[in-house]
Amino acid sequence: MISITCIAAALIASTPAQADQPTPPLAANALLDGGKLILTNGVSTVEGTSGGGLSTWATIAGMGTNRAIGISAHVTAIELPDYGWQSHGASIGIKDRLELSYARQSFDTRKVGAALGLGEGFRFNQDVFGAKVRLAGDVVYGSPILPQISLGVQHKRSLDSTIVKAVGARAAAGTDFTASATKLFLSKSVLVNATARLTNANQFGLLGFGGANGADRSVQFEGSFAYMLSPRVVVGGEYRTRPDNLAIAREDDAHDLFVAWAFTRNATLTAAYADVGSIATFDEQRGAYVSLQLAF
Repeated sequence: MISITCIAAALIASTPAQADQPTPPLAANALLDGGKLILTNGVSTVEGTSGGGLSTWATIAGMGTNRAIGISAHVTAIELPDYGWQSHGASIGIKDRLELSYARQSFDTRKVGAALGLGEGFRFNQDVFGAKVRLAGDVVYGSPILPQISLGVQHKRSLDSTIVKAVGARAAAGTDFTASATKLFLSKSVLVNATARLTNANQFGLLGFGGANGADRSVQFEGSFAYMLSPRVVVGGEYRTRPDNLAIAREDDAHDLFVAWAFTRNATLTAAYADVGSIATFDEQRGAYVSLQLAF
């Protein structure tokens, strides 16, 4: 975690401050000014960073502008035909420039655990530590064409190293690197995001990193498209490609269709239909995704 923070701090120190995002006059000197437009900070991803449900965006967590800090916390659940998935975590955004995040993921194998010899209800657990730095642009303000561009790093550490290595993973810990570009075209009420991820994670890292089919990181793509029905309601979809490293079972790309509702300025409920394909030989893992985020 120290190394991740140091990398992000070095990056933020090397980039010029942006003055293109206004701060509400009444909150100019507030530590938590809460000045961002509703929903423009994104929601919490499966890894705990700000973005969509599946995709990391260039956004910085929290509602703070470039003169303040922002904080957010989330809890997320996914119900699949044969598995259950849950995560919770928190993020901090510093002057809309630097984001630090943490998430704990828990993957419930239910009856599949017994079939795999792990025991019914066995849970894979993982910690994800993240940092993201905004390099240029702004999601909303500034150039109508230049997107907000951010670089990120996510260090993932399985808490079940013996098991993930037994299923064929090369390592129980790994680090992903992301480059994201995000822009909200206000006149069209459309948000577009594209992210390149350098990773060798199996099932987001819950089944370790690398395997017989590949040990090195590869570049994967994450794309998001969202439409604002109103200032408080957004609908959209995401697509995320994933490496296929393990010999015991294939890994499919993931996608979702979502709606995010900011029912108060600081609370957002996201619901989605998520399809993550095959998991550990069990196909057609599609189900409901629900996430609650509080942001200030």
